[in-house]
Amino acid sequence: MRRTRVWLFDLDDTLHDATNASMPGIREAMSDYMVQHLGLTDAEAKARRNLYWHRYGATLLGLVRHDGVKAEHFLHHTHVLPGLEQRVRGHRADIAALARLPGRRYIVTNAPLAYARRVLGALGIGHLFDGLWAIEDMTMFGQLRPKPDARMLRHLAARLGVPPSACTLVEDTLVHQKAARRVGMGTVWMQRWIPPRLGGERLRRRPAYVDRRIRRLRGLRG
Repeated sequence: MRRTRVWLFDLDDTLHDATNASMPGIREAMSDYMVQHLGLTDAEAKARRNLYWHRYGATLLGLVRHDGVKAEHFLHHTHVLPGLEQRVRGHRADIAALARLPGRRYIVTNAPLAYARRVLGALGIGHLFDGLWAIEDMTMFGQLRPKPDARMLRHLAARLGVPPSACTLVEDTLVHQKAARRVGMGTVWMQRWIPPRLGGERLRRRPAYVDRRIRRLRGLRG
């Protein structure tokens, strides 16, 4: 893979073990929110959460479009996560490799800003990045456009003053990688924190739209 000078890093399950640190709590909080504010049963809330995730790539988008939910209200109440900092776990070798990586580095996450700052603070790596793009920054024409929205990715590259081809997206979610490739970005599939039970056979296969799959960030320089 050719060298690039702008790196776009996902946060959850790319730079830390979100599967154990935060995702169970976020999913539970989302369902609780839908029960409380939409009057759904637990089973209905889970089904609708999964439906919106698969249809839009983010449960929030479905709630905003179909249920009149205010994004700010939802994000605040679903990311309180008491004790998050004590559960956040990164990898020392990854952090060292990140610090040595040449080029500009940015966080691009569908998580809210306050949560992202808490995770980066717990990992002690905020200073290694030139900027942070959270979901609040992914608004175009008055609408949220989080990953995997290709228009937002093009807009992000323009805001950074580079063509998409100068950027490489590093993350664990394949549908986001596919969108990045569609706009001409490089793609790296980070697999360190993907639980084998969730990946199975697919962890051994590299889709055509993925330039490289890695289990450690030092692989970015190879």
